[in-house]
Amino acid sequence: MEIEGYLFPDDLYYHKEHFWAKVEGNSVTVGTTDFAQKLAGDIVFVELPTVGRTLEQGKPCGSMESGKWVGRIYAPISGKVESINEDLEDSPELVNESPYQKGWMFKASPSNLQEELQNLMKVGDLGNFIKSEIERIKKKK
Repeated sequence: MEIEGYLFPDDLYYHKEHFWAKVEGNSVTVGTTDFAQKLAGDIVFVELPTVGRTLEQGKPCGSMESGKWVGRIYAPISGKVESINEDLEDSPELVNESPYQKGWMFKASPSNLQEELQNLMKVGDLGNFIKSEIERIKKKK
């Protein structure tokens, strides 16, 4: 789905800090949204959580940088990091080029998935949220 010029795939769950979660069996793939990557600009560095790290929903677990911005990576779900996208070490621009495919950040084994999914948004819930985020950003400029 497209909202205000930003793409949001229908099959994902979205966290208010602009990260997505894709449930695939007993694993959840995580990345940042099209909205966030466009807002950040060209990503030049990504620091991902280490494999084996325990994540807590809504808490920072890494960072990413563009030429004008440094931001945190937030965990949309609690669990344990099972793998990271090592391609981002040499090619952080994949976050910009392909935020929902090649630019994924990490995969985690969720610890409380069904309950925590209720804290996330689906595409149908995003319209007003994204519009309010655009307004909030305009006021900062």
